[in-house]
Amino acid sequence: MSIEKVKAELENSSAYNRLNALFDEGTFSPLAPFAKSGDSLAEAAAGYGEVNGCAVYAFAQNSDVCGGAMSKAHAAKLKKLYNLALKTGTPVVGLYDSIGARVNEGVDMLTAYGEVLNYSGKLAGIVPQISVVLGPCQGTAALLATCADFVIMSEKGKLTINTNGEGGSAEENKKHGVTAITAKDEFSAIEAAKNLVVLLPQNNLSDPYNTDEIPAIPESDIISNFVDGGSFVELFEGYADSAKVGFAKLQGDTVGVVETNGDVLDRKACEKLVKLVRFCDAYSIPVITLANSKGFKCVKSATKLTAAYAEATTAKITVVTGDAFGAFYIAVAGTGASTDITIALEGASVSPVAPEAGIIILNPEKLKTNAEGRKKAVEEFRANECSAERAAEKGYIDNVVSVGELREVLSVSLDMLAGKRETTLPKKHSTI
Repeated sequence: MSIEKVKAELENSSAYNRLNALFDEGTFSPLAPFAKSGDSLAEAAAGYGEVNGCAVYAFAQNSDVCGGAMSKAHAAKLKKLYNLALKTGTPVVGLYDSIGARVNEGVDMLTAYGEVLNYSGKLAGIVPQISVVLGPCQGTAALLATCADFVIMSEKGKLTINTNGEGGSAEENKKHGVTAITAKDEFSAIEAAKNLVVLLPQNNLSDPYNTDEIPAIPESDIISNFVDGGSFVELFEGYADSAKVGFAKLQGDTVGVVETNGDVLDRKACEKLVKLVRFCDAYSIPVITLANSKGFKCVKSATKLTAAYAEATTAKITVVTGDAFGAFYIAVAGTGASTDITIALEGASVSPVAPEAGIIILNPEKLKTNAEGRKKAVEEFRANECSAERAAEKGYIDNVVSVGELREVLSVSLDMLAGKRETTLPKKHSTI
C-alpha cells in the first residue's frame, strides 16, 4: 500500500476524525501512523497536539479496522504513547471504541493488555488521564478505561467488565459512580474532555494552568458566588446527591471544590469526596470544602474520608456553610483534617457535638419537658453554644464572613498558601 493511500485511509477513519475534533486545529501530529496489524493498519490512531492550548497525548481506537480490536500492534502504539507521556509529563486522553481483542493472536493478547495496564498504572498520579467511551468498551478494555482518573461516557457508549457485553449502559455507570461525566453524544463527550483538560495541570510537578480571571457571577448557589464565572465543572453528578464535587477557576487558578448539602453522608458520598481530595492532593490542586452535613451514615466510609483529608498536603480551605458537628467537623474542618484555613459563613453552626447531644451532656433536666420544650432547648443550645461567632471565640474556626465576602477571602487565602510546603515521613502509601 502506497504512503498516499495509507494517508487517505487514515484521514477518512473515524479515529482520526475524533482526534482532530479533540485537538486544536492544525496541532495534531500522528504517532506511528503506518504501523500495521497483519495486512491492515493498526486498530488505533495515536498522536499529540494541543487541547485548548494545553499539550496532550491522545489515542483513539479505530472501529473502522477490525472493530478497533486490541492487537499486538495496537498495544505497541499505546505503550509508545504512554511512555512518551511519562517522559514528558503530559496528560493522556483515550477515546475508546472497540469490540474487544484479536482472538487469533491468542495468549499474546494477555501480555499485550497486561503491559498497557502496567504503563497506565505507572502514569497514575504523575500525569492526568481521561478516558472517553464512545462505543463498546468491555472486558479487559474496561479495566484500562477505568484506570484513568476520570471517565467520560457518551450515552451511546457501553462500558462493562463482562465480555459477553451484558450491562454497561451510560446510565448504569453513572448510577454506580464509574463515570465522572455523562454526555448526550460523541461531540459532547469530546467537548467535555477538552473542558476538563484545561482545568488540570500537566503533571504532578507543574501548576494548574493560569488563565485570565473571569469575575464571579453572583447567584443563589454558593459555588457560583466565588468561582470565576461559568468555570465550575461538576463531576459524578447523579451519584450521591448529598455531595457535589468538581473543578473550577478562582482568580484564574484551578481549585477542587467539595460541597455537602446538609444531609447525612453515606458510603457513596464519602467515596465521591475521597476521589476528588486524593486527586487534588496528587497534583497539588487546592481543595475548597463547603461543609454542611448532619454527619456520617457509615463509620468505615467516614474513616476513609478522614484519612484522605488528613493525608492530603495540598492547600486545604474549609468553609462551614451550615452545620459542622462532632465527627464531621473533625473529618473535614478540624485538626483531624489538617486544614490550613477554616472559615464559617454567618449563621453557620459549629460544635464538638450536635445540639441534641449537647443538651444530654450539659442540661439533661431539660429533656424531661415535653416535645416543644425539648425543641426549644435544642434551639437555645444551638444559638448560644454552636454559633459561628462562638466557634471563632474558641478557636474552632479562623474567620466569620458573609457570602458576599467569600470570593475575596478565599482568593487572599489561596495567595497566602501558594508557597505551602509540608513534609511527611517516608512511606509507600497509607493503609486506609
